[in-house]
Amino acid sequence: MRNFIFAAVTFFSVAIGFAQQLAPSPNSTPASSSDVEALREQVQALTETVKELQQQVKGQQAAKKTNESEPSSSPNPEASPVTAAASPSPAASAGAHFATEDASVVSSTTTAPSGPSVNANGTAVSGNFPTSDTSVVSSSPETISSTGAGASLTQPISIGGGKNYMNISFDGLFALAGSTARDLGDIERGDHDPQQRGFNARNIELAFDGAVDPYFEGFANIVFKLDNDNNTDVEVEEAFLQTTSLPFNLQLKAGQFFAAFGRINPTHPHTWDFADAPIVHALLLGGDGLRGVGTQISWIVPVPWYSQLILGVQNGRGGTGYSFRNPGDGGMFFDRKTTDRELRGLEDFVWIPRWENSVDLSPTQVVLAGVSGAFGSNETGGNARTQIYGGDLLYKWKSANAEGGFPFVKWQTEFMYRRFEAGRGMNESFPVTETFHDWGLYSQVLWGFKKGWVAGIRGDYYDAEDSRFTDDMDRQSRSRISANLTWYPTEFSKIRLQYNHDFIEDTFFLAGRDVDSVFLQFEFILGAHGAHKF
Repeated sequence: MRNFIFAAVTFFSVAIGFAQQLAPSPNSTPASSSDVEALREQVQALTETVKELQQQVKGQQAAKKTNESEPSSSPNPEASPVTAAASPSPAASAGAHFATEDASVVSSTTTAPSGPSVNANGTAVSGNFPTSDTSVVSSSPETISSTGAGASLTQPISIGGGKNYMNISFDGLFALAGSTARDLGDIERGDHDPQQRGFNARNIELAFDGAVDPYFEGFANIVFKLDNDNNTDVEVEEAFLQTTSLPFNLQLKAGQFFAAFGRINPTHPHTWDFADAPIVHALLLGGDGLRGVGTQISWIVPVPWYSQLILGVQNGRGGTGYSFRNPGDGGMFFDRKTTDRELRGLEDFVWIPRWENSVDLSPTQVVLAGVSGAFGSNETGGNARTQIYGGDLLYKWKSANAEGGFPFVKWQTEFMYRRFEAGRGMNESFPVTETFHDWGLYSQVLWGFKKGWVAGIRGDYYDAEDSRFTDDMDRQSRSRISANLTWYPTEFSKIRLQYNHDFIEDTFFLAGRDVDSVFLQFEFILGAHGAHKF
């Protein structure tokens, strides 16, 4: 249409000029026949151009009417390239990035849960979970931004658009460690903890998340770790999909994922508030955490507060099923030669139920509480079983005048108990059977006293039932006190200084001792890393 108007204006301008040139003036000479002929040719060419533009406009209008009258041939038609180019970016349309646990517990997810947690407009109702405090629903630190309002400094690296897209991000987590213990790897039992004096690179993570289609979203992260000889280990830490639109507040997950047990286990090391894992987590659930291939179903209970029931089932085999079907190092676990058998039936799976609740005490305070369990067989005998029980609690206060999430106070504690039936091993080679009753807890307080600055203190205790038959380093009671100071220059980097003092008790086989350790941890993120389980 614009081309048509432009051509018409040009046509009339030339016509007026032509008329002026043909009009005689007292002081001008008559135009020659060649000049008149040239002007006639120009006018003829412009006339043809205008006719062509008129035909194009009529054709476009007819096509538009036809498209409007025809119904869509597919219930979920793909967006055209023009529409995709004009649509908001995935980051803008998807809000906060994909959560590694149930998306319904993150207030900024793309689809609000259809239940008591939201009102008719899809926003969180006061007093229900999700809470408006993103630092509570995400285990990441308080959002640091240049605007002071929690805005991202950069967009994720995205591929695709519209209904299916993928974000890519990279996280590098490193530490410089000093300790009075030469065998730091025996003191720090978490697989992502500093394992040697000097420099450590135990968690270098490449993460992918995005929308698969209108029905599923997916997440995967590949972790690279350097051992003490600088050799690289690669592991598929998580790779799963989960549903986005099931009715009745239900959600399904399937693939390789961290079990929904407690607060620390479902999260990744770069979201932790300390440089190492709590002792009880590493010694009961394993250095790599409780994770594996399986499936999980969750249900938002229709009650006035946020309440969710979760049931997961996993193979529970190998090092990531530490207290279950774990063949151990060199085929030995708790001094027993393990059976390392194949799955026999449903009893050999690890079943992981959880119930979690959240209540906003006030606009500035929230409480979250949960109970968890993990039940399955272990490899120390033909019918040996393991049961693990856990309870967790979080309290969070944030100032009503907070800037970028600061100041805040957060208290978190978690308790675990394990009943482990230790059989006589393969071919009943061990002299006795035993039942171990091991338990432990940690409790930590974080104080975000100034924008970008967080101070923390944590206490750990682990009680392993002493044995006169079983010699194992992981069956030694111990406790720890830790203190740290973390600086977040932005939401994409952090520097943390931490001090640990370990108290290791005597056992029948192992001597007690104290250990002092200092860690300087530093991290950087490329791209906007997705939100993790609250």
